[in-house]
Amino acid sequence: MAVAEPHTPARRRALRADAIRNREAIVEAAAEVMAEQGAAVDVREIARRSGVGMGTLYRHFPKKEDLVRTVLDQDFSRWAESARQAAIEAEDPWAALTDFYRQALSGCARHRAIMESFALTWTDPDPTGIPQLRAVLEELRARAAELLRPGVTTDDLVLLLISLGYAAQFTDACRPHMWNRLLRVSLDGLRAEHREPLPES
Repeated sequence: MAVAEPHTPARRRALRADAIRNREAIVEAAAEVMAEQGAAVDVREIARRSGVGMGTLYRHFPKKEDLVRTVLDQDFSRWAESARQAAIEAEDPWAALTDFYRQALSGCARHRAIMESFALTWTDPDPTGIPQLRAVLEELRARAAELLRPGVTTDDLVLLLISLGYAAQFTDACRPHMWNRLLRVSLDGLRAEHREPLPES
């Protein structure tokens, strides 16, 4: 009768290291595939790209929704923190707002799952996604308040990002960076020299 090999401390550490590497590979592959195909991607493709079996994938993420949320949380957090840091470092408030939109729209053009998540979290907010972006845009709006036309709200800035994000996705394959033109037109409309009141809704 075979005797099971004892799990020595060194062996346990090796197993933990393997598990960590597998999880990181799964999340990295999922982020790549979701950017290309959206959240409806087949988990078998994620397993294939990550180099693990389906059993390993399900041990780390029993439900596909768990993996999707992990990837979106990671991507949103990195994105929002990068934008927040850039806003802190920028001396010109208008440049900070413009640079945020350019950075964000570059991400929107490349990441289908993030745009899908925007649509969901607008009506059903969660701790990440729209709320994170709203927090950054609230800070940017406060800094640029004297440069913005009266009545511009944070929701206006969030919805502008979402609408331009869809435009970026639709046009990026055939007209790369055409969204830059739309961004310029949109931001010009936010400038303080436009004094006429905005519609209530």
